[in-house]
Amino acid sequence: MRTFAGRSVVVTGAAGGLGQALVAAFLQAGAQVLALDRNAAALEALPRPAPTRGAGSDAPALVTAVCDITQPRDCDEAIAQAVALWGGVDVLINNAGISHRSLFAGTDPAVIRRVMEVNFFGAVHMTHAALPHIVARHGVVAAVSSVAGFAPLMGRTGYCASKHALHGFFDTLRTEVQDLGVQVTLISPSFIATGIGAAALGGSGSSATSPRITTGGESAPEDIARQILNALARGQTQLLPDRTSRLAWWVSKLAPRFYARTMQRRVRAEFES
Repeated sequence: MRTFAGRSVVVTGAAGGLGQALVAAFLQAGAQVLALDRNAAALEALPRPAPTRGAGSDAPALVTAVCDITQPRDCDEAIAQAVALWGGVDVLINNAGISHRSLFAGTDPAVIRRVMEVNFFGAVHMTHAALPHIVARHGVVAAVSSVAGFAPLMGRTGYCASKHALHGFFDTLRTEVQDLGVQVTLISPSFIATGIGAAALGGSGSSATSPRITTGGESAPEDIARQILNALARGQTQLLPDRTSRLAWWVSKLAPRFYARTMQRRVRAEFES
């Protein structure tokens, strides 16, 4: 079992939702956390742990930094900051992401490009910057994907493309680094109460106007964060953290046409006006 006490952890998309819950969970586990996000005000509002006495107390447990993961230089500077603070990086959690809700026929391709830049290339940039340090410490790279990373989801062509790409990238990366002692884990939840649905882009790039339809309810970010820490500690390479994601995995594999028809019936109402 891997432990996180005294380890250095980098979390992207850390200012709210699942990212904020992950920061809190790692701090509770005794880790030192670099919390990254584009939202400076929300980062500043993150709860700060009480200072501790004793050896190593000069190094802060939580450090925040504004970072645009679509910019490689920002990623390099963020990892350099973690190394300067704590001597290296043990865990990278690629959590930052955005979504869109619009049928492809009515979607500006620039919207799909934007989603890919954040969800896929952002994770690529950050992983490239952190990987040498993680290899040196036999650490962990994790990516927060989605059910949309292995199954279709109507009205989210760009989002699904970005999450499918994460699976191809990180499953392949695992084959390259596992013999170096690096763990690579993909996390594929269904619906989490994070607000990502309300912040989704529409077809023109402005905010989506249709309400998001969920299946099986929304999980609490704190519950998913606890499951992620447990999965990383156990060395899991894949986490399906809720009943809906586990059901979707098996049905999409064993009966893909049935899965697609069922999903269409449930989601189509988002785009009917």
